[in-house]
Amino acid sequence: MTDRQGSASIEQPEYWWYRARADLLNAALGGYATGIRRMLDVGSADGPSVGWLHGEQHFTVDLDPRGLRRGTGVRASALALPFRDGDFDLVSAFDVVEHCDPEAVVLAELGRVLRPGGRLLLSVPAYQWAWSDHDVRAGHVRRYTRPRLVAPVERAGFVVSRATYGFAAVFPMFAAERLVRRVRSGSAESGDPRLPEPGRVAEKVLLALCRAEARWLESHDVPFGSSVFVAASKPV
Repeated sequence: MTDRQGSASIEQPEYWWYRARADLLNAALGGYATGIRRMLDVGSADGPSVGWLHGEQHFTVDLDPRGLRRGTGVRASALALPFRDGDFDLVSAFDVVEHCDPEAVVLAELGRVLRPGGRLLLSVPAYQWAWSDHDVRAGHVRRYTRPRLVAPVERAGFVVSRATYGFAAVFPMFAAERLVRRVRSGSAESGDPRLPEPGRVAEKVLLALCRAEARWLESHDVPFGSSVFVAASKPV
């Protein structure tokens, strides 16, 4: 079994990628997160991604206690959630499933704690060809394509409402960065675990591109990107 091994976001919560991801997730999945009473965020240490999610009762789960909400956070594995069956109206798991093995077990657990009709929101990193030392350091087990994520979600009994890539606007830079990592792979394993800072001007450009993409994602899917986003529901 492999589960989450911590996140760079704990040390770098204001990193541009985490800020951009919150906007992209909201644009792509926010429409499926309305009218929520009880919600659970699994893997809540992983960046400021859920400030746009609002439920009357908001619970968090993570293996790293630094990412937990005081009073409503529980230190636990996504493979064995300490909640009753059908306990939540919505479960979010952003960049979690790729850490978990067996994959079917984590999806079954996410479904178990959802009430019938409840909603599941997911994000995962895209493309196995983009595997690098970063994935090893982060404790990933796999990366995904859109069909590769939709298939196990549907096998777990969910009905998929939306599946799209994200971070399309900055994808050329992502692909180039992964190519550089591959070229330098001989020394990357022992390198600095912190995420590389792009510089103030580059950061502004990256965030502007992602804001433009977020506006597009409000009503359109994108055909490629470095992440995959899925909204699904548990049948009634």
